[in-house]
Amino acid sequence: MRTGAEYRESLRDGRDVWVLGEGPVSDVTTHPATAGMVDEYVAWYDRHFGPDWQDTLLTPADSNGPRRPLAFIPPGTSDDLRRLGKAISAVHFLTGGNMTHTPAYGGLIALGLLNALTRIDHSSEEIQAADEYRASLAASGRFLTYAGGGPLIGTRLRPDESQRAALRLVSETADGIVVSGKIQMHTSTPFAEDLLVSSRDELPPGSGRHLWFIVPVNARGLRVVSRRSAARHANPFLSPLSSRFDELDSMVWMEDVFIPRHQVFTGEPANRNRQQSLVCWMLWHHSYGWLAKAELSLALGLALAEVMGLKQNPVTVQQLLEMTVNVQISRTCMAAAELEPETAASGYALPNQLHVASAGVNTLRVRQRMTEILRGLPGSSLLNAPADTDFADPDMAAELEDAFGGGGYTGLQRAALLQLAWDQVASGLDGREAAFELHASGGLDAWQHQIAAWFDRYNELANSVQSFVQVDLPPLDLSSLREAPPPPRRNPQTGPPA
Repeated sequence: MRTGAEYRESLRDGRDVWVLGEGPVSDVTTHPATAGMVDEYVAWYDRHFGPDWQDTLLTPADSNGPRRPLAFIPPGTSDDLRRLGKAISAVHFLTGGNMTHTPAYGGLIALGLLNALTRIDHSSEEIQAADEYRASLAASGRFLTYAGGGPLIGTRLRPDESQRAALRLVSETADGIVVSGKIQMHTSTPFAEDLLVSSRDELPPGSGRHLWFIVPVNARGLRVVSRRSAARHANPFLSPLSSRFDELDSMVWMEDVFIPRHQVFTGEPANRNRQQSLVCWMLWHHSYGWLAKAELSLALGLALAEVMGLKQNPVTVQQLLEMTVNVQISRTCMAAAELEPETAASGYALPNQLHVASAGVNTLRVRQRMTEILRGLPGSSLLNAPADTDFADPDMAAELEDAFGGGGYTGLQRAALLQLAWDQVASGLDGREAAFELHASGGLDAWQHQIAAWFDRYNELANSVQSFVQVDLPPLDLSSLREAPPPPRRNPQTGPPA
């Protein structure tokens, strides 16, 4: 594992980054829009060298050599999955689920790529290249992120339907391909070193080929265009989360970008309901991030119930119990996914996809309710809590202590918790997270359709009623439920305006 300092230095590689509303970013390690997130990734790397974290993040100590980061070791058994899941969960909770894409996530992207190519079995050379790339991440700690390759609105509205693909294959030789185009929407690209792109369209059109490729973020002709920064106060006391975590979801614009042959792969059309897809391990990581956000909301609810003198209040108690049940259901699903793994096409242990999807559906269902509970639990103090700087004025400090202190807690202590709760459920960061997951993960409908497609007991259960009735029934076939189409994409109309 490289150090955080080595990672920071790797970002000074000439990459072309533009943050909307800010303009060009010449150095992501120092620019105000990006430096805070860089610091968090530096901490991610350095945590592996901390004595308190090594038992969580590294392989067990034995006689087989130095301990290695779990993040880059493909799990072979249920025990391996549980150990890796514990590491992912622990790191996610440190961030409240607000650092969704880490180098560990990149390791799972590479594992999903290897597995999908093994299942497709188009080319042994491509499978070997994917495995070698995955191994290179383990050796270097290099940071990979992922983009689904969707087109932007301007591309979708082009009059010529043949020009509506996000990417265009400019040329192809034995050495590689040259591509141009604009794609969205992906996370943490300003902070990553490589980007895996899975094109949604055939390249070239009509060829039947869906090319996937890995491109360095600093490649010649590539520009990262990131969304505006989440609104946050300059004082970290008032923005304890949003001052640290803003992954800057991005577009990538490519103009004649060369991709070497060993990083070009023959993929398949996108299908959210496909089992053992490119994103199968990623969904596990996503669900742990959502669980961490729910757990932080519960943690804040518990702390505020005590600090605000509400832990004996019947309404508050019921709300806390509701939040606890919501969290535990998702955690139980995640545990089940690791205890009952699937064997992937690549031979590795894959968290049971049906259990992972169940955790995701539960978290998406209860997210808004948990947010509303936490917004309401502390009362209007949530809106009026002071900053630490307000206590610097002696007269103001005395009045603030009178207004917010008491019951065994100082006004400053109460204010700190209230500001954290605000940043968790009422900030620009919270709004960004909700909007991003709606678009990137497909929302609740998409996850429910995954369960419908992957549930394999329809016929077994339907035919089991035979033993409860006195008449013979013909065999019942509910297999069509597994083929229910996902929610249709909302494609913009390209005809003349009405």
